[in-house]
Amino acid sequence: MTLFIQQLFNGVALGGVYCLAAIGLTLVFGVLRIPNLAHGSLYMLGAYVTYFFLTTVGVPYVAAIGIAALILFVLGVLLERLVFHPLRNSPHTHHMIAAIGAMFFFQAVAQAIWGADFRRMETPISGSLHILGAEISAQRIVIIVTAVVVLSLLTWFIKRSIHGQTIEAIEQDRTGSALVGINPAMVSMLTLGLSALLVTIAAGLVSPINLLSPTMGDSLNLKVFAIIILGGLGSLPGAIVGSFALAIAETMTSTYISSAVGEAVAFIVLVAVLAIKPTGLFAKAVQR
Repeated sequence: MTLFIQQLFNGVALGGVYCLAAIGLTLVFGVLRIPNLAHGSLYMLGAYVTYFFLTTVGVPYVAAIGIAALILFVLGVLLERLVFHPLRNSPHTHHMIAAIGAMFFFQAVAQAIWGADFRRMETPISGSLHILGAEISAQRIVIIVTAVVVLSLLTWFIKRSIHGQTIEAIEQDRTGSALVGINPAMVSMLTLGLSALLVTIAAGLVSPINLLSPTMGDSLNLKVFAIIILGGLGSLPGAIVGSFALAIAETMTSTYISSAVGEAVAFIVLVAVLAIKPTGLFAKAVQR
């Protein structure tokens, strides 16, 4: 029972990381209507930039994540303006090819600066908490709390702020939004910047318990795509539910069956959803 509780907390912490990454990706799909295949590379760059400010510059951990998130926000805006915006009237295959090109470019930049070897970010938050006999590390508790806080702020931003409401408006009706004076190009830049910011926070939170490498975003890319397909493309509630469901399933299967099966869970879920309910669990939210 103690092992189950411990792995449940580990799954919730991993779900918080997946959630922040998947929401950014589903926001981009909802506004730009394209799958951003470079999303995992933004996650990787976010981790390395956090690592740089923490270990090389020497700023505190929270400040390092904040600075990295702001830098990646600007990078996301530039990615939309320089790569996706010129292709706005092109077939979607052009966007996908451009995203793959950006992904390889970011990986090459990271490899040129930090090398191809794995790097480890020392855990800046030590200690643990005992819950029902299970020992939960302080870093995982920070991940869970931060994910809840960031999701709450994001919900407030989208529902209550003018800029957030423009994102919802564009998701629902791009043409109608333009007719009432909303600038789709500005909203697209804001959305991609916000997506990069969220995935950088996720990367900064999980980096102390994972190794860093230029290809670390590839695995996350596949998992968050499985999550948004499970939840329904463009659905924020679906991304949240899908993230925690997949993370807990992955953690439990890795513990009670094998780590290989745990890694394959995302793909098993992906195939099952595509075969049984291709529109995802929250399909109505997508069809609004």
